[in-house]
Amino acid sequence: MVNGYIPASLPEALKIRAAQKVIPYAGGTDLMVKNPKDAVYLFLGKLPELTEIKSDAEYIRIGAAVTYTQALNSSLVPPLMKEAVSGIAAPAIRNAGTFGGNLGNGSAKADSVLIDFTADAKLRLMSVRGERVVDVTKFYLGRKKLDLAEDELIVEILLPKTGLENYYYKKVGGRNALAISRVAFAGVLRMDGEKIARFTAGFGAVADTVLRFPDLEAQLTGKTLSEAKEIKDRLLRQYSEKLVLTRGRVSAEYRKAVCMNLLRDFLAEKGI
Repeated sequence: MVNGYIPASLPEALKIRAAQKVIPYAGGTDLMVKNPKDAVYLFLGKLPELTEIKSDAEYIRIGAAVTYTQALNSSLVPPLMKEAVSGIAAPAIRNAGTFGGNLGNGSAKADSVLIDFTADAKLRLMSVRGERVVDVTKFYLGRKKLDLAEDELIVEILLPKTGLENYYYKKVGGRNALAISRVAFAGVLRMDGEKIARFTAGFGAVADTVLRFPDLEAQLTGKTLSEAKEIKDRLLRQYSEKLVLTRGRVSAEYRKAVCMNLLRDFLAEKGI
């Protein structure tokens, strides 16, 4: 017998979350595998506040219970995110799996989380005590460790509305479909006239959390493409030094070689 709650509203869900030791879920694709014994569940998959995709002047706001299929069918979700989630498992999983679940699972292999990191997304968290907005890069504290209090719920993912158009994305798995990432990479380059206004490079599935190195990214900010080319070799050496990776299904050496190849390809494709 499965024990749990099906709240009729977000305020009710927050009250239950504060009063009971529950496992929040919407799609449940990971819970089907884990199925903790004697767990008490909090089903969030039908709450309007969590199942909508909206936009405001600054952000695309993706509800935590929005499914991957829903995002793929939305004109608001940027192509970079769509490309990443289109490769998640099979259609049945995409129909059920959610953005909040991908985050709450705490895995650096999560496909949408890599894009959250690369896009500098923010997360809206709520509890009966109020709400707070945190940078996704600060939300992940390590492997399966999150900056999420026991009474809080992930409510929305806030993606920047602009600046993600010029991107690069690659996922390397053991096969072409139904594959967990061995290495995943996403990069964004935004130009302001002839100068680089923003450069980000994120590495997924290679460490306890998604890796980004803002100090290295900043070296290209304000430079023209030709100026960026002049420091490219030095930048690549610095990335190679900083990429200290874990061993997974494949060796750390293999992962590092793939990471560096993808970074080189990203730079070359964007004219650097």
